[in-house]
Amino acid sequence: MSTTSADTRYAASTPSRTNVPRRSTRTTGVGRWVLCLLVAAATLALLLPIFIIVFTAFKPVAEVNAYPPTLLPQQWTLENFRTIFEQLPFARLIANSFIFAGGVTLCALIFDSLAAYALARLDFTGSRLLLVLIVASLMIPFQATLVPIYQLLANLGWINTFAALIVPRAADAFGIFFLRQFFLALPRDLDNAARIDGASEWRIYRSIVLPNAVPALLTLAVFTFVNNWNDLLWPLVFSTGEQMGTITSGLTLLTGPSGIVPYGVMMAGSLIALAPLTVLFALVQRRFIASVATSGLK
Repeated sequence: MSTTSADTRYAASTPSRTNVPRRSTRTTGVGRWVLCLLVAAATLALLLPIFIIVFTAFKPVAEVNAYPPTLLPQQWTLENFRTIFEQLPFARLIANSFIFAGGVTLCALIFDSLAAYALARLDFTGSRLLLVLIVASLMIPFQATLVPIYQLLANLGWINTFAALIVPRAADAFGIFFLRQFFLALPRDLDNAARIDGASEWRIYRSIVLPNAVPALLTLAVFTFVNNWNDLLWPLVFSTGEQMGTITSGLTLLTGPSGIVPYGVMMAGSLIALAPLTVLFALVQRRFIASVATSGLK
């Protein structure tokens, strides 16, 4: 009897769960909305330069130079795109950019993956010292090696050729280190099983390691292609004429002798230069995200 009365008093003194306000749930909902608004604002801030490029490329000269400036063009025009193909051999510049960036990317994938395979899957004397030297080369400023490379290529007679643009960048220390870290995550049992079956190191590299490293290879390809496509200093130094220039170096020729910059024409050229990169990322987006998501797994 006493136990029953005690339980009754406890039940009466304990508030019902249905009467408790759900403050935590409301707080979570408000925090989620605030987070969404912050992410949306940050996204718009990041996309604003792209919007400016797109809208300025379709503005007439009067609207580009108008003050105060406006974001959306009042009169849409394609004159800037026609002008850039009239003032520059822009089709040639686009082809040169594809040859330069694509050639460097192809060479980097071949040589970086070979070096990374040797450092990650083969045991030989001095491998760790070699890896340290490769990583240490990343700390050397690019400008410190530009003059010696130019003198070497000039002695070879390669200035103003595709060889001067591609060969010095055929291998990259970052690419070697990046692929080595990915190759280390692959199970060594695959290599051992292939060696037992009589496979050579070249066969293991080509048939086992590379097919399992496609996400990493695509990631490196995207980084290498984008960096060389957008590079300005390298083509300016090693190409002396319009016929060997790239898009980025060609756009610098639009500045007039008095320093007047046709921003509408330049934005049109920048928009054309941006299109291949957008298509490239759209094609490899899934593999790129998969590589980033699995980069910390082992």
